[in-house]
Amino acid sequence: MDVLRRAWAGVCANRGAPGVDGVTVEAVAASGVEEFLQDLAERLRTHTYRPSALRRVVIPKPGRPGELRPLSIPTVADRVVMTAAKLVLEPVFEAQFTEASYGFRPKRSAIDACEAVRVAANQRQEWVFEADIRDCFGTIGHDALAAQVARRVTDRSMLKLIRAWLRMGVLEGGVSATTGAGTPQGSPISPLLANVALHVLDEAWQERGQRLGTLVRYCDDFVVLSPTRQRAELARDLAAEVLGGLGMRLHPEKSGIVCLTRGGQGFEFLGFHHRKVESWRWRGRFYLQRWPSTRALGVLRDKIRAATSRSRTERPVAAVVAELNPVLRGWVGYFRNGNSGRKFNAVDAYVHERLAIFASRKHGLRGRNWTTRYTYGWISRLGVFRLSGNVHWATAHASR
Repeated sequence: MDVLRRAWAGVCANRGAPGVDGVTVEAVAASGVEEFLQDLAERLRTHTYRPSALRRVVIPKPGRPGELRPLSIPTVADRVVMTAAKLVLEPVFEAQFTEASYGFRPKRSAIDACEAVRVAANQRQEWVFEADIRDCFGTIGHDALAAQVARRVTDRSMLKLIRAWLRMGVLEGGVSATTGAGTPQGSPISPLLANVALHVLDEAWQERGQRLGTLVRYCDDFVVLSPTRQRAELARDLAAEVLGGLGMRLHPEKSGIVCLTRGGQGFEFLGFHHRKVESWRWRGRFYLQRWPSTRALGVLRDKIRAATSRSRTERPVAAVVAELNPVLRGWVGYFRNGNSGRKFNAVDAYVHERLAIFASRKHGLRGRNWTTRYTYGWISRLGVFRLSGNVHWATAHASR
């Protein structure tokens, strides 16, 4: 019960939409949490618990017009049991995970992964194989994943529970369909199961890939930094071989090899654009820097444009600012760790421009009225959160 109570607290914090039964977190809280958890515990203890089908929804991918991401939403009861299983299983698998893995792990973050990339690139590993797994969560082989779980877990009840979650049907358009592969993207335990499956890649790197370069993996997003193009190509072949054993494939159009030497090429990883920049201190020396990618900037600009659109001019300007500030704070909280100064200045200018246009339309004025009305003093009095000056640190010798 103590594990289920902690799992319930996690599910409450995340909120989320209801599953196929239509039951929300608020409805469970209103009807009695303790009775709800007692019933779950009894069903687990007597082996009568059965997961419900997943509710399938499709959401647009940020920054990729026309591309959609399917999400599979479990019921609240299933989310509580999955979260409880994750609490129990995570320490078991953490004991074997390698230093190459950063995604969805305690005390490790995307910024740590980016820093590992920077260190490796500045140690003359300038050929980068950037990998993109085609539909990772939807193609993981069930048998291969169950075999990886069974290497560390011998409890038959837990193994049956995981297999039941992998076989959960998906309800879409009133029709239920079974899935022959994949782990449901949107469930609490999916990131852990993906890490368990992809740990095979980390192990292969320890055994056969260390001479090829440095692997940095954030769940299903990974790069390999190598000293030569030949080794980068061998790293690509090794990754394709290992992933093939799990039922996954590299995306041929989104995976490739780039050369960082003297700032020649850059690559996208975890929302940042990574590229070498010449040192202002020692001319002729280049160091890897990072700043928000074009796609990340595009997603933010879309949110700013939506909040300040012509169709919303009936709202007070102060209400628009109150909507924008949490978005800007969240964005700067992630991208402040890098060389984002110039990009932050550009975002501030764009926010100022959009708010000035919004206010002009609201009051029936032409133009932006920069010099006479909607000046820097005006934007400051509104209390708009400004990104400029919030870069946490700039790495050695160059800034951007």
